[in-house]
Amino acid sequence: MAPNRITILHDSFGRRADLRKDWGFAALVEFAGRHILFDTGNNAQTFADNAEALGVDLRSLDFAVISHRHGDHTSGLSHLLGLNPRVTVYTPDETYGVFGSSLPGSFYPRRPELPTHMQYYDGGPPATIRHGTPWPDATFVWIKETCEIVPDVWVVAVVSDIPGTREMRESRWHSAPLTDWCWWQGARIPGSSVF
Repeated sequence: MAPNRITILHDSFGRRADLRKDWGFAALVEFAGRHILFDTGNNAQTFADNAEALGVDLRSLDFAVISHRHGDHTSGLSHLLGLNPRVTVYTPDETYGVFGSSLPGSFYPRRPELPTHMQYYDGGPPATIRHGTPWPDATFVWIKETCEIVPDVWVVAVVSDIPGTREMRESRWHSAPLTDWCWWQGARIPGSSVF
């Protein structure tokens, strides 16, 4: 079996001159024979070029995890989905996120005193209001609670406590045999491929 390791695909620092540096983060996590993509970086071309330079085949992923909705972690999604359109992507379950979440049609206040044409949906909203996504054909699985995706690989749901992002949910992955905690800031693990 292949060794457990993390290969950094997109980051703003590192030793390898042949890899492009940019703000953001993406990493390939290889654990227990599985290939897991964590985030997709700030720039799709940088993500694509670095994956190719490192010999990472994005078509052979078991699944992907997106930590949060910011562009410096999601900009390579279109590239990934172009190569691997059926890959399952675990994302935070956000009320107004970019991953196609939804709300019950009853979430907003009603104003029956207004003329029908001035009411949402002419006063008759659908039971569920789906939010749009730039990736309508993607297979997103929304993570609301900590869960084990495959044996010994967990996605940990947290809510940001940083001012200005307190409404934002984040997904972090955890695998006890590989490391204590690895999250969106970019884990540095001895023996990992860090550029």
